[in-house]
Amino acid sequence: MGSTFFGLHIGQSGLYAYQAALDTTAHNISNSETNGYTRQVMSQKAGKALRMNSSYGMAGTGVSVTGVTQLRDEYYDVKFRKNNTIMGEYASKAHYMTEIENYFNEVSVEGFTTTFNSMYNSLQELANNPSSLTVRSQVINYGKSLSDYFNSLSENLKNIQDECNFEIRNMVEKINSTVQQIAALTKQINTLEVRGGAANDLRDQRALLVDELSNMATVSVTEKVIGDGIGVTSYVIKMDGQTLVDGGNYNTLQVIPREKKQNQNDIDGLYDVAWASGQSFNLGSQNLGGSLKALYEIRDGNNRNNLQGSVSAVAGDNYITLTGTTINEVERLNIPESGVITIGNMDYVYVGFEVNRDEDTGEFIYSFELEEPLWTDAIDTRAAIGESINYKGIPYYLDQMNMFIRTYAKAFNEIHRTGRDLNNNPGTDFFSATNKVNGREYVFGPLAESDDYYYYDFDTFNSQTGSFFEEVPENRPLYGSYYFLTADNFTINSQLMNDPSRFAAATDVVNGIDNNDVVEALLALKSDKTMFGQGEPGGFMNTLVADIGIDTKKANNFSISQENILRAITNQKLSVSGVDIDEEAMSLVRFQNAYNLSAKVISVMNEIYDRLITYMGT
Repeated sequence: MGSTFFGLHIGQSGLYAYQAALDTTAHNISNSETNGYTRQVMSQKAGKALRMNSSYGMAGTGVSVTGVTQLRDEYYDVKFRKNNTIMGEYASKAHYMTEIENYFNEVSVEGFTTTFNSMYNSLQELANNPSSLTVRSQVINYGKSLSDYFNSLSENLKNIQDECNFEIRNMVEKINSTVQQIAALTKQINTLEVRGGAANDLRDQRALLVDELSNMATVSVTEKVIGDGIGVTSYVIKMDGQTLVDGGNYNTLQVIPREKKQNQNDIDGLYDVAWASGQSFNLGSQNLGGSLKALYEIRDGNNRNNLQGSVSAVAGDNYITLTGTTINEVERLNIPESGVITIGNMDYVYVGFEVNRDEDTGEFIYSFELEEPLWTDAIDTRAAIGESINYKGIPYYLDQMNMFIRTYAKAFNEIHRTGRDLNNNPGTDFFSATNKVNGREYVFGPLAESDDYYYYDFDTFNSQTGSFFEEVPENRPLYGSYYFLTADNFTINSQLMNDPSRFAAATDVVNGIDNNDVVEALLALKSDKTMFGQGEPGGFMNTLVADIGIDTKKANNFSISQENILRAITNQKLSVSGVDIDEEAMSLVRFQNAYNLSAKVISVMNEIYDRLITYMGT
């Protein structure tokens, strides 16, 4: 049976309940603009009724506060994070692809097209005046401008690769910092909730960090209650199947500079990512996603144009042969001079390689010298150098430029070598390459042993020394394969730069120096539609620029589309968990009225008890 003064207790329960409701509403209003904040509501229920020894049975005991809960829908959290991962990937790709496109746009503005046409305009002038030393000098200088253009473009692309590499390191550090904060918050949440209640604000902070993490990579979140109502949950975050956070514990990533390049044109010191525990981490995983994956694909994407083939060798072999390969043209060869070859599932370091062409099939046969012998037999085993990445990144565009200049320079040089210069000396290479390490010059022949260049067998070369199996005298340039010619070291033969009279304009100058048949043949190269699959040389570069434009447009379109989708999901999420100022203002008035009425109950009860005690006691 209830006490005589039971009415005061009922009024008191109302005061306490609506004071808590007012405090919760005030908390919502003050955090209406706080990023990541989830609207909170006070949950209440009628107090446990008392059985009365009377005809009306049971009497109410007021109101009980059951807790302050968050209005959060886990469905929208999962949906937001999934789309935030996609958004992070395409936003990063759009940024860097736009940067690449800006460099290549010069092809149609003032870069390749202008320089290329200027060189051919000077060649046309030389065809009209083949005896002019001044015009010869102009041709050589415009040729140098063309090579400088590719040198500059290569440097700019490598700068972007370096930016992506730096961003990968920063991304790994940010992921490590974020998971450390999430683990610390999880520990605090469990410590507080084991005593009862809910650490709502700490949960908001943790959810916001997980949202940020989802922009960097694909993550999955699992939270389960441990035990039976003791207030502790198991909170696990995984990335690519590996555990990042498990309660208060967490794992971190680390970056490891590569000792060997995967592509011929890569900059030094590209980072691989691994778990700090030593486990491998696959940046190319299909389940990774986010900005981290985008940076990796921009930095390392080769459009699957890496060298692959078949190896047959036995354990203990230091030399292996790769046949049935995917690259059978020197112009497309993109492997580093020394690097890592993956045979089966094992990685081996090779210190040099040789290339021979099969006389019957025309296919390349690669011979690699391994730093350490094979550990196991490899019979008809698949082997590859570098990863096969299905994206057109920096390595792909550098490979395409190399293919262009190697093919074009080879055709130009072969025609120029058929001619004679003003002094009736045989023509030399017009285009050459510079060894960036020692400054030596590469020329490509074929030449006679009496020439100033050291002569080698053209069909087989050793990549490690840059020569053809013999010691090269220091006073002579290197005679090598077009493999050594890249957009980075593309230049003009130093003999022509020092002496323009060495330019060979005709095949016969004995009967007159006004012959121009070599120049005419060089002019015809501009419109040679058999040189490239895309047609004439200018068409190759225009097609490359068009591909970049399409890839950039695609990345931008997906980025904008995903941004709109993410905005829609955010609005849906806010419709459930966001703070509506107008709604909170109405709640403020409602709870104020309820509080005032509860106070009125106590006031009325006070008057009743006063009358009861005062007048009944006399």
